[in-house]
Amino acid sequence: MRLNKISPGNGAKKAGKRLGRGHSAGQGKTSGRGQKGQHARSGGYHKVGFEGGQMPLQRRLPKVGFRSRMARLTAELRLHELEIPSADVIDIEVLKKANLVPALKGLAVTKGARVDIEKAGGSIEA
Repeated sequence: MRLNKISPGNGAKKAGKRLGRGHSAGQGKTSGRGQKGQHARSGGYHKVGFEGGQMPLQRRLPKVGFRSRMARLTAELRLHELEIPSADVIDIEVLKKANLVPALKGLAVTKGARVDIEKAGGSIEA
């Protein structure tokens, strides 16, 4: 086998359209560009999302989404992670030493987590 003898398999490469070669070639006269208009011209293009001067869809729709300012200050901790540190009293310092809470963040407790912790015999102090 020689590199100059290698060729793609049958049907792997399809010949491109021969534009502007007459009606019998299937793409004569306007060469598949239709009649007149921006797309028929050479160099005629527009940006993605451009709607001819009409307000584009991505600007007509309202903004969505929200970034919580509290997320920068509080960390999220799951209940099973409270069993990781082997200490009698689990406070914020123990959690920070165990790398469960980042050094510069505090910890907030949801109502459901508070109920579960108290049900297990624990207590939460501010």
